[in-house]
Amino acid sequence: MRQPSLTSTASFQALAAHAIDSTDWQMRDLFAADPLRFKNMSVEAAGLFLDYSKNRLDRRTLELLVELARERGVEERREAMFRGEKINLTEQRAVLHTALRAPLDCALVVDGQDVSADVHAVLARLRAFSDAVRSGAWLGYSGKPITDIVNIGIGGSDLGPKMVCLALRQYAHPRLNMRFVSNVDGHDIDAALSGIDPETTLFIVASKTFTTGETMQNAQTARRWFLARARPDALARHFVAVSTNTAAIEAFGIDPANMFPFWDWVGGRYSVWSAIGLPIALSVGFGYFSDFLAGAHAMDLHFTATPLEQNMPVLLALTGFWNRQFLACASVSIAPYHQDLNRFPAYLQQLDMESNGKRVTRTGQPVDTSTCPVIWGDCGTNGQHAFFQLLHQGTDVTPIDFIACLRPAHELEAHHAALLANCFAQSEAFMRGKNIDEVRADLQAQGMGPADIERLAPHKTFPGNRPSNTILMEYLTPYALGALVALYEHKTFVQGVLWDVNSFDQWGVELGKVLAKNIEAELTGDAQPQRHDSSTNGLIAMAKAAV
Repeated sequence: MRQPSLTSTASFQALAAHAIDSTDWQMRDLFAADPLRFKNMSVEAAGLFLDYSKNRLDRRTLELLVELARERGVEERREAMFRGEKINLTEQRAVLHTALRAPLDCALVVDGQDVSADVHAVLARLRAFSDAVRSGAWLGYSGKPITDIVNIGIGGSDLGPKMVCLALRQYAHPRLNMRFVSNVDGHDIDAALSGIDPETTLFIVASKTFTTGETMQNAQTARRWFLARARPDALARHFVAVSTNTAAIEAFGIDPANMFPFWDWVGGRYSVWSAIGLPIALSVGFGYFSDFLAGAHAMDLHFTATPLEQNMPVLLALTGFWNRQFLACASVSIAPYHQDLNRFPAYLQQLDMESNGKRVTRTGQPVDTSTCPVIWGDCGTNGQHAFFQLLHQGTDVTPIDFIACLRPAHELEAHHAALLANCFAQSEAFMRGKNIDEVRADLQAQGMGPADIERLAPHKTFPGNRPSNTILMEYLTPYALGALVALYEHKTFVQGVLWDVNSFDQWGVELGKVLAKNIEAELTGDAQPQRHDSSTNGLIAMAKAAV
């Protein structure tokens, strides 16, 4: 059933009128007027703390945003997802990534299939295999234990496990070196294969259909590399698959006993909780992988049981929606103040932009507002010496999510206090800014003359009033990381409901793949490029001439 357009709803129109009234608000003034603003605009859940007080909004804004969420059916769509209804309308699929991290006693039957039992059967296989590799019981063809693991995948089959393995490096097995290959660019797999020993290397080929172009090209390259150095019958000890295509993996040379399946209701960007997480279980152990799942499940429970007004994913989604729709913020910067989260911004890029980077509603009608902002970022404090200049004084307003841990995993003196000081200071600076009178007073106190003051003051003025959230956790543990990822998953879902887009398909990924197959045939064969525009024909001709 077609939903009314977003802008036609009473709650959206009330927000639009409210936004006009808020045009001249200054966050400095909002904080001064409400001594309890921080307390009233922060929430805790699943071991995480969210401070959303440094957004240009007030209590009435939040009331109107919650009204919009209810009018758009956030609660009903949330329940439909957790019940296993086919909310992915274009592919007629359920969306059950939350079932991947639910305990066995959370029974869920969909279309007559016991989803919980299926999930935990695969988890048991992951545990047995990861335990065997980590303990040294699983041996390569020459009787040596595994020392290097190369995960071959792309998109969610790469971004998720890579991000988590890097984030949880403190928990990693000291013998196992994790490598990840995703890019069809041969430089990627060339680097991954450099310096490893085929006798002690395990390859994981992660492709649901075992037909993903980039993944299979890299997998075939790894296979050729291996067989050039080992007996053909040794391949089964060194290649495993995360897939559902038994015939294809057998043809490749992988023992079906070493195939770890997942299901069509697991979208790639939501798959880190599934058998796609095998590299995580191998790196940190199944016990910590289970903690990662448990943290996500704790956030699921909070998301499903907590009123919208105190619901962390909902509040993160609503403040982001306000910034996008009414403050015209076209991008969001993710700034984790923890080096081990250096791949988290890239992970969120796929999660958010592949989910909500849509221009039509679930029923195929054009969306009548802007949808997903661009997601980008890097670790603090590196970002402070790179792109923060634009965030502070650029012409566009870019909200920032600061993410930090209250305690470090190291014992290096003074580093963590400096890190947190920078994180908190930046969030304050984006909120307060520095007006021209303050700048003049500072320069005058330094003894600068009036002419120089007037010359420099505009350059040293910061407008401030720039939104940010701060997310804190005690330590970066597997449990906390699971909760953090689930928080952003549900935030993405809620915003998709507000825009009425299908957050669980990705047709935009497919067009380039189709065209690439045609062009590859023209690059590698005798076919002449004649079916393209003059630019594409010219580029193909240049590439062929360079061979």
